[in-house]
Amino acid sequence: MKFINPYLLAISTVFFVNCSSNKETLTLKDSYKNDFYIGTALSADQIEEKDAKVDSLIRTEFNAITAENIMKSMYTHPQKDKYDFTLSDKFVAYGEKNKMFIHGHTLIWHSQLAPWMEKIADSTEMKAFMKDHITTIVSKYKGRINSWDVVNEALNEDGTLRPSVFLKTLGEKYLVDAFKLAAKADPKVDLYYNDYNIEEPAKRAGAIALIKKIKAEGGKIDGVGIQGHWRLHSPSIEEIEKSILEYSALGIKVAFTELDITVLPNPWDLKGADVNQNFEGSAKMNPYPKTLPDSVQTKLAERYASIFKLFLKHKDKISRVTFWGVYDGQSWLNDWPIKGRTNYPLPFDKDLKHKPAYDSILKLNKTEE
Repeated sequence: MKFINPYLLAISTVFFVNCSSNKETLTLKDSYKNDFYIGTALSADQIEEKDAKVDSLIRTEFNAITAENIMKSMYTHPQKDKYDFTLSDKFVAYGEKNKMFIHGHTLIWHSQLAPWMEKIADSTEMKAFMKDHITTIVSKYKGRINSWDVVNEALNEDGTLRPSVFLKTLGEKYLVDAFKLAAKADPKVDLYYNDYNIEEPAKRAGAIALIKKIKAEGGKIDGVGIQGHWRLHSPSIEEIEKSILEYSALGIKVAFTELDITVLPNPWDLKGADVNQNFEGSAKMNPYPKTLPDSVQTKLAERYASIFKLFLKHKDKISRVTFWGVYDGQSWLNDWPIKGRTNYPLPFDKDLKHKPAYDSILKLNKTEE
């Protein structure tokens, strides 16, 4: 009988087990690499790589990035004759360095405008602004940014057009013109219309009409971004699925661009609520200030699982799923619609650890495969 050194056997066993476990270690981007991009929104600090642990998490889990704020007009175009691309350049370089899909957010939006833009009252001046703004920014990153939110949140909840400074000065034509200008500046980049609640029937009908109008009048529109700022029980999976099917039927891609799920009470469910004052500091509206109960963690995990199961069902229609923030501590939902609350809307907690929601998303695709 051949002698086997038990010490060497033990080492080889440990090595084999470690290799096996490494093979089993999947990340979000790996798990969905054959389905759609898995993205996240980056803050200014994250773009500048100020926290090594957060940076490692971003590079490990995600293969697509959106700038959370720094590409909005108040930052990129603070004065009529002045652009500031300092952070935008770093954002694009970050994506290139890490071989990520880079999404630009956003070109035309009524909110977070530089003050001088809000004062434009003349149609000729507004036309000139739009041409200069869109052409300058899109041309600068031509061939480097993969897709753009050309117009953001142009609709009211009933599907009618929001009375923005753009609509007031230029009428509906501004929508078509924005897409034409972006396409001219970079003919190959994918162009999206992005909005929230456009999975709800009335607003969805308005978005479909808007997309059809842009197409009919010669605008290039490649996709729709459904933001996905959702709740534990709404919108229904049925309405989300209808949205995927109806938008896809227009011959465009569907992206879920700002996904997060609030676990906190909604002040608008209470009559007479003054969102920013009456409930600030209210224990009733901030029920989990320290930690999320296991029962709610389970509900959040089940909600994410049901959503991603639907996404996988229609993966041929979906281009990208982007979470709005990297981890819970960063989420805008800690301060909106009521400041100072503690929310838990993302797959990673404030300490950057996987939550049950993360596991439910990851395991789902492993079982589907």
